[in-house]
Amino acid sequence: MTKIEFNTLVLRQASSLRSYALHFTHDADDANDLVQDTILKAITYYNKFKEGTNLKGWLYTIMKNTFINNYRRFVKMSTFVTKSDEISSPNLVFSSTKNQGEAKFVMDDIKKALDRLPADYYVPFTMYFEGHKYHEIADHLAIPIGTVKTRIHVARKLLKKNLKAYDNGVKKPVYAEM
Repeated sequence: MTKIEFNTLVLRQASSLRSYALHFTHDADDANDLVQDTILKAITYYNKFKEGTNLKGWLYTIMKNTFINNYRRFVKMSTFVTKSDEISSPNLVFSSTKNQGEAKFVMDDIKKALDRLPADYYVPFTMYFEGHKYHEIADHLAIPIGTVKTRIHVARKLLKKNLKAYDNGVKKPVYAEM
């Protein structure tokens, strides 16, 4: 079969392709676009068609795959691009600007909370925060490892209390009730 004969056979299927496209898109203009894409792909890849097989089935498969790929592309783009003038609250995280002033206030509050810790709690906590192991802290301060763990735990509790304003209100899951 020549390319011209194949193109003629494909174009004869245009009306049945259009009704099949409406099944997917539910819109006449989108259906026409889908038919056009399908015919273009069929003509482009005519050498992949095996003569004697079902041409209509082959075209329907191309149309279905084209529609699915376009839909996936649309969904992917819609998740990244906000199409409205106003940015919704959940999308503020993805805003193009960051408020460095707020971050500075937070860091200042953390530093103040750390400075309020007694030295007995401050040193083990900061050493642990910097990556030291419990036994290293115990050796450095010449205290038992259990005392190190207790002081770090108490320091966390004090910091949590002093930084309560930054608690986002999310409840932690309870795994075991006593």
